[in-house]
Amino acid sequence: MKHKEFHFDFIGKRKIWYIIALIVLIPGICMWIFAGLNLGIDFTGGNILQVSYQSDVELADVRAVVSEYVDQTPAVNQSEGNQFLIKTEEMEENESQALRDALSELGDDMSVLRSGRIGPVIGSELLSNARWALLLAAILMLAYITFRFRFHNAITAIVALLHDVMIIISIFAIFQIEVDSSFIAIVLTIVGYSINNTIVIFDRIRENDKYGGQKNFAELVNLSINQTLGRTINTSIAVLILLLCMLFFGGATTRMFILGLSIGIVAGFYSSVFLVGSFLVELRNHSNSSAKKKAISVKTKTANNK
Repeated sequence: MKHKEFHFDFIGKRKIWYIIALIVLIPGICMWIFAGLNLGIDFTGGNILQVSYQSDVELADVRAVVSEYVDQTPAVNQSEGNQFLIKTEEMEENESQALRDALSELGDDMSVLRSGRIGPVIGSELLSNARWALLLAAILMLAYITFRFRFHNAITAIVALLHDVMIIISIFAIFQIEVDSSFIAIVLTIVGYSINNTIVIFDRIRENDKYGGQKNFAELVNLSINQTLGRTINTSIAVLILLLCMLFFGGATTRMFILGLSIGIVAGFYSSVFLVGSFLVELRNHSNSSAKKKAISVKTKTANNK
């Protein structure tokens, strides 16, 4: 069966792709700077309560009771059996006791497994570890992609990944979606997913450069993106279908995590198809222009010395 061939001019319209990316990034960065992210208690600190019931209790009922006693949206997760882990903003002891009394009315024989306060230090450690993880990943990817392809490819891949991360942050900042510890997992997952699509395109560019004839570099990159477009679309749609099913039919506890992954998948698709090739062409053109200027300068100096 013959695969569908695409003939889109991705490189020729690269300024349009840059503008579309900036339309999302600029408002998001402004919101991030001036309004900040909506940080959850994993980063700001608060109270933690873990309870267990002998009888069956619905997660929605627990969340409704907790919401009556706090101003910020609580994090309520159900674990095995009828155990619930509840994270709220910081509460006084009398408020915490009132919450426990209200929760005990939901079912018989409620037992408190854990009750206390969590500080923002945990959130600071998570952010610090995430920064180090991203930095290490960037260094290793730079080294690997430079070894397999060229340094220009490595720089292009890192810029594209930075775009994906900033898109996720921008969307969360614009809509003030709560950022909890799962946000770090979202970012790291998308970095790993997006780089895979980019490597596939780089590999096709190298093959076409070796066996594809005398095309100029922009045409060669455009051809390579079109040749891998079907694979990229099919992979992204398959993953998105799964994520959307989990988003609409899964539990509320994983909804924000799945939403973040969905945003990241779309951003990764966009950067891999519309931006990576354009960045690579721009970088190659700049490099060639600088090399030509340097060569002309050397020839001029040589001629003057004679």
